Amino acid sequence: MAVNSNGNPLSKIKPHRIILPIVIGLAVVAYMFWKEFEPGSFSAIEFGKWTAIWLTVAIILMLFRDIGYILRLMILTDGEFTFRKALRVIMLWEFTSAITPSAIGGTSVAILYINKEGLSVGRSSAVVMATSFLDELYFILMFPLLLLVVRPSVLFSTGLASTGDFSLANNLLLIAGIGFSVKLAYVIVLSYGLFVNPRGLKWLLLWIFKLPILRRWKHGANAAGYEIITNSKSFKQKPFSFWLKAFGATFFSWTSRYWVANALLLAFFPISEHLLIFARQLVMWIMMLVSPTPGGSGFAEYVFTKFLGEFIPVEPMLLGSVVIALAFLWRVVSYYPYLIIGAIMFPKWIKEKFIDSNSHNSTKQKEENIAIAKEEEVYS
Repeated sequence: MAVNSNGNPLSKIKPHRIILPIVIGLAVVAYMFWKEFEPGSFSAIEFGKWTAIWLTVAIILMLFRDIGYILRLMILTDGEFTFRKALRVIMLWEFTSAITPSAIGGTSVAILYINKEGLSVGRSSAVVMATSFLDELYFILMFPLLLLVVRPSVLFSTGLASTGDFSLANNLLLIAGIGFSVKLAYVIVLSYGLFVNPRGLKWLLLWIFKLPILRRWKHGANAAGYEIITNSKSFKQKPFSFWLKAFGATFFSWTSRYWVANALLLAFFPISEHLLIFARQLVMWIMMLVSPTPGGSGFAEYVFTKFLGEFIPVEPMLLGSVVIALAFLWRVVSYYPYLIIGAIMFPKWIKEKFIDSNSHNSTKQKEENIAIAKEEEVYS
């Protein structure tokens, strides 16, 4: 069964909404510059022979991140999605995540993206739930493992403490704890739905389709719930190797993303605390879960300066301006490309999947009606 697609269920997602997260991000960066800027700050940034190499590595790592997601989608669809089709879905998915608050993300409409690329609504729902499960599983497994290697006192002892701003440091720690708790609860719910009680997963889908953008398709989602139960049973029957490959792609994707900041720092400065920087980014992304801004705009740049600034070897009075510039560069590499690519792809995809498709279906229906009318004339 499929959700009724007469009309455009994504009509409330407008490409021009990329302006909002860009404005927020630039406004926050500009404000921080206004507060922290010191003349001559950028003279501390050295452009050496390794700068271009490490900047290229940062871009390649982002490509690896997308390739991991694409391979995972191909695995979860049992190879029914080609590389090109999976690439299209991932780019649209990331675009939606980039223009919606981090707590919402693109998951709520990813079902429709996958469905319009050829899978039934029920199976699309099962695939999206599986991706969410694997993403959150990565977080809740990696976070405790990193705590075994990097002491909590070191992981959360940021530059905030050195300035005496313990209250803000404690607040960020609290946010990280809340974010991890939410992710852990989410994994428990999804695990229960995917592998123990598929009917509970159906309920979760119906809850998602109560969102304003999807509410008019809730009846179709209810019918698709029965398909979810069937496909969830299929997931339970998958061999361990299936889930190992899917989680391997997830691990490759997220790990590549977290090494981007390391590469950017290496492009300008000699650094050595790579594992700690990696762990700090994990905490940063957990905290971004509660960001109310589209794609974490503004909040992400701010947290970057507080969590990674201490690793930049420049004079304290120059550090503020330098770390803000690097935070902006980090977002240019890891965030803004999805806004641009999505703004280009989204209108074309909507036209192909909804406008042209509806026109084709309408023409086909008219031809079928004419054929039926002619048959009735023959037999009358």
